[in-house]
Amino acid sequence: MATQSANTDQENPPESGYRKYLPDLLAGLSIAGLLLPEAVAYSSIANLPPQAGVIALFAGLLCYGLLGTSRFAIVAATSSSAAVLAATTASIAGGDQGLRMTLAIGLVMLTGLFFVLAGATRMGSVTDFIAKPVLRGFAFGLAIIITLKQSASMVGIHTMHSDLIRFLPELFGQIAHWNRAGIGVGAAALILLFLFARWRHVPGGLLVVMLGIAAGKWLDLPHYGVALVGTIHLQLATPTLPLLSHAEWLRLGELSIAMVMILYAESYGSIRSFAMKHGDAVAPNRDLLALGAANLLSGLFHGMPVGAGYSATSANEAAGATSRLAGWAAALVLLAIVLTLLPTIALTPEPVLAAIVIHAVSHTLNPAIFRPYFTWRRDRLVVVVSVIAVLLLGVLDGLLASIAISLLLILRGFSQSSITILGRLGQGHDFVNMKTHPQAQPIPGIIILRPNEPLFFANAERILNQTLLTISAAGETAHTVILSLEESPDLDSSSLEALHDFSNFVGKNGKRLLLARLKDPVYDIMQRTIAPDFPTEFLSALSVDEAVHLALAKV
Repeated sequence: MATQSANTDQENPPESGYRKYLPDLLAGLSIAGLLLPEAVAYSSIANLPPQAGVIALFAGLLCYGLLGTSRFAIVAATSSSAAVLAATTASIAGGDQGLRMTLAIGLVMLTGLFFVLAGATRMGSVTDFIAKPVLRGFAFGLAIIITLKQSASMVGIHTMHSDLIRFLPELFGQIAHWNRAGIGVGAAALILLFLFARWRHVPGGLLVVMLGIAAGKWLDLPHYGVALVGTIHLQLATPTLPLLSHAEWLRLGELSIAMVMILYAESYGSIRSFAMKHGDAVAPNRDLLALGAANLLSGLFHGMPVGAGYSATSANEAAGATSRLAGWAAALVLLAIVLTLLPTIALTPEPVLAAIVIHAVSHTLNPAIFRPYFTWRRDRLVVVVSVIAVLLLGVLDGLLASIAISLLLILRGFSQSSITILGRLGQGHDFVNMKTHPQAQPIPGIIILRPNEPLFFANAERILNQTLLTISAAGETAHTVILSLEESPDLDSSSLEALHDFSNFVGKNGKRLLLARLKDPVYDIMQRTIAPDFPTEFLSALSVDEAVHLALAKV
């Protein structure tokens, strides 16, 4: 029996190995039917040829499959990056389609370069360039604009503007020219997409495209004014740098930083969400390099910008993916489809592509995502302003306004100037806020203060001036001041100057200054820059309790 069992086990490993990879193979097959139609559809959002989205799709799947860390992330063109790309190139090139294509190539390459630089300089710890409320407000407003723009494509109207002030009059001013056949095709495609979405292993997007092609031939939709995608020339261009003027490169450099911010906020939000859900580790710096390589490769071959969109990533997870093999499997399936069916996909009616885009962004059009902000009574105005900024200013200016709002939120948070007076809790070693813990007692002769925000150029002087007022109010009873800098991971030159002035003031008033709980970078720089009359022993990474013992020993 043992021998028979051993023989059976020897025969089973290939089968067990196959079963191990089967979920990823099935997931890849499933999402391939979603990714290809979306790639072609997002090209239309970006006002680029359909092959731009397909090239970006292969670049994203291959590079992230090699370099990325998330087992669920699918890196491809996204609706938000496509809309930003269209708005960015239009702001520089206007109606020159050739220049717009050249600008798009340059923008994608610069985006990749900035991603690589961010990864190489280990900026992955800065995982949120845009505040979550701002990002969600921007995404919600952008989804509204994308839905309306694609609705215009369904009815056969091509509009020039993305801000609602000019877009809506432009759309409804041509209501007499709306194509009823296009409306019917788009509505039918939307219904089918939402129906197929109930079955996670069904490639709903590809099925709808096939049905649309069949309907186009059977009903002769072009005869009724329904446009088709047109020929897709999937020929890899020779990798070359785009020929642009110095001023155009500078302008693209500015706008590519905004593209990096929105792509990384969207991508890392997806990566981190599914990592937390499944208990996976994340490596932000490596993911930055992977996104950089994907965008550089896409730009070299005239593709679109890429990121880890939430809809594709969630579809990959829902399809049962367990590793990055699912992305490789999807790439192989897509290659087979492209080699055999690409001429057929060119016959897809444009209202079907519009329906695919609307379905892809529909998960964003859920006002319930804003409920926590109104329940918590936090950042409600920020969310509303972010939505309104995109709707009224358009995609590009709305994005820049959203980034500005995020930066203002950061500055507002860091520039807060407040200090806490600490006291000993009972007879232990804990020192806590005396206002919130009335039972805490001060140490006779010692004032213990803690800034509640990191010291930096915008708040250092204000915080330390408040500290001086507190010391002055204590009068001559205190002989030592302990400043706990636990909230400051590093110090800039303005903070150092303010600390020097603060140290001199304390010394002139006959008191000693001890700095406690210093982070390593702060301790090192203070050792290098501290005034000669400030004893090094009064710089400490130790606890407040140990600083108190040191102060009492020096009395």
